[in-house]
Amino acid sequence: MFVADMTAWTAENIIIRMVAAIVLGAVIGIDRGAKRRGGGARTDAAVCLGAALVMMTGQYMEIRFPGASDMARLASQVVSGVGFLGAGSIIVSGHQVKGLTSAASIWICACVGLAVGIGFVDGAVLATFILLGGLHILPAVEERVYKHSRYVILNVEAVEGGSSAELLRRLKADGCKVDVFEVDKSGADIQSFTILTTIRIPRSLDQEEYIESLMEIIGILSIDSM
Repeated sequence: MFVADMTAWTAENIIIRMVAAIVLGAVIGIDRGAKRRGGGARTDAAVCLGAALVMMTGQYMEIRFPGASDMARLASQVVSGVGFLGAGSIIVSGHQVKGLTSAASIWICACVGLAVGIGFVDGAVLATFILLGGLHILPAVEERVYKHSRYVILNVEAVEGGSSAELLRRLKADGCKVDVFEVDKSGADIQSFTILTTIRIPRSLDQEEYIESLMEIIGILSIDSM
């Protein structure tokens, strides 16, 4: 413990744990909800309080029925079981996956709740504020790093023919490193198809100008970079 001992089974500690769980969960949820992402304050608060209650129930069982329960097993069931909520916040749109951070925040809400439920309140508070700090600081760091990255994901729409083979030949001829090259012909328009490719453009080439130059390949209708 860092500050105070909240592990003792007293009415005061139980109340503090429950209040701390719902407050910490709500804080994480409000932060995600303010960005119009995730389940929001109610979902995260409920997950956090529920996880805390599971741990307190395990402690209660250990006190009333010594040796007849396993708190670690109860905690593991919460950590694995909360996955269905996280899965519900993940959206797959085309070739993009959204909601992973929201799913992770729901999962960590359960972990915070477990920590609070067993009395490790100060550790849960510290983890919450570190999480919030990371969610606000890391996007700026990512933007700086990705800005200088030579890797780019291209979503190419093309028509039937040799355009996919010509695109691949052009990329390799220009010195691009091709990590992924997938052709999807499952669209409604049988005359066209989609190419999803991840490439590394050499530093000798201007990224925007090079992507525009790929439009010169016969059969390519559009190119979107991600």
